Amino acid sequence: MADGTGARNETIVPVILSGGTGTRLWPVSRKAYPKQFWPLISGRTMLQETAARAAGNGFAPPIVVANEEHRFIVAEQLREADAEGARIMLEPEGRNSAPAITAAALLIAETDPDAVLWIMAADASIADTAALLSALGIAVRAAREGFIVTFGMRPTAAETGYGYIERGPALDGHDGAFRIARFIEKPEAATATALIADGRHFWNSGMFVATARTLLAEMERLAPDVARASRVAFDARQLDLDFIRLGAEGFRSSPDISIDYAIAERTDRAAVVPAAIGWSDVGSWSAIWEVAAKDASGNAAMGEALIEDSARCYVRSEGAVTAVLGLEDVVVITTPDAVLVTHRDKTQNVKSVVDRLKRDKRPEAEAHNRVYRPWGFYESLIQGDRFQVKRIVVMPGAKLSLQKHFHRAEHWVVVAGSALVTRDAETHLVRENESLYLPLGCVHRLDNPGRIPLTLIEVQSGAYLGEDDIVRYEDTYGRS
Repeated sequence: MADGTGARNETIVPVILSGGTGTRLWPVSRKAYPKQFWPLISGRTMLQETAARAAGNGFAPPIVVANEEHRFIVAEQLREADAEGARIMLEPEGRNSAPAITAAALLIAETDPDAVLWIMAADASIADTAALLSALGIAVRAAREGFIVTFGMRPTAAETGYGYIERGPALDGHDGAFRIARFIEKPEAATATALIADGRHFWNSGMFVATARTLLAEMERLAPDVARASRVAFDARQLDLDFIRLGAEGFRSSPDISIDYAIAERTDRAAVVPAAIGWSDVGSWSAIWEVAAKDASGNAAMGEALIEDSARCYVRSEGAVTAVLGLEDVVVITTPDAVLVTHRDKTQNVKSVVDRLKRDKRPEAEAHNRVYRPWGFYESLIQGDRFQVKRIVVMPGAKLSLQKHFHRAEHWVVVAGSALVTRDAETHLVRENESLYLPLGCVHRLDNPGRIPLTLIEVQSGAYLGEDDIVRYEDTYGRS
């Protein structure tokens, strides 16, 4: 990046892709709150782990490309991680990685087309950060000379869930970097065994390092439809609070294609840096078991989990005590509304369970009982015939939309904090242990004017209690 003197700034711009849904990690990861927002391997979420890896000296604030529906979750998690200056770019819908990366490159190219971008998914695990940064240094030097560089992970097993890269000849002048001979799709087990035997094949990490100029030039040359659509979407962008909202019509016209298929597998500028960094895409529960801390019997547990007389199990609970006794090689995942029990060898097939739930139109396929909103979250406690009880938590300074319902009345009981409630033409300050009734059809709003989270119990009653029974008149967060 150029500074005021015309000298080149050597900082690297992290580009974090946060659009995945992590279906194979159901029931924890779901479309409404996917795996990158969960603490799966440490006390920090996967997004926070990724941002922390690319922070400090030598790094610019990150650009995070995220699904529009997740914008406030991303913003809050970056704030908690002290990722100052982060920019969040919103996709109108998922169109795979190529258009997302192109839009990020366009943003950087506005100020410095020769800036180096480090592109990575928000949901990978890396155990050896020092080795990663060493490999990154090699990749950056090659990228500055016009190469598109990826990292080849040295395989530790004949993994069939990853794509592979075959190493070509050494890259002149860049010790540790090689040209790419070919990319290989996820192989069968026998093929994978053969690939890792010769030492020339590596797992494809999905991380890329290149300048904005190189990425855009190769996209124009090899995937002009992606380049064109991304340019239209970028030129139509709008600032929405702290977000960069890409133009919907242009972005949706882009082919749905990955950066691998769009340019990486077709360009003559592709290079690979082999590395042993303890990488995993943590794309299944067995993969999480692999990287988790284990006891002497090979068991790993998280949350309210008890394991007795068992071996090589992974047990995780998001609430209820979950006990496993006398089992081997199983995965047990407990959430408030769903339980998964599977053999560790079958965890790659969890998506088939999700697909069946979708066919049956079960809400558990895509959303949790706890639903996050820009202002906080709500969760259903009890649901019966013509009534429902919810817990609602509103963050300090946040407010719900000004709204009304056609089919339900609501009774709000404040249990912590204070609520400023608009009810038609009236305004009420409702304190702890006080309540307010909202009759059917009244126009109302809930506001937390205090400095602590507002918690209230909502009792709904009526003929229809669906979330789509809402008319918004005014909304701080731009929802319709």
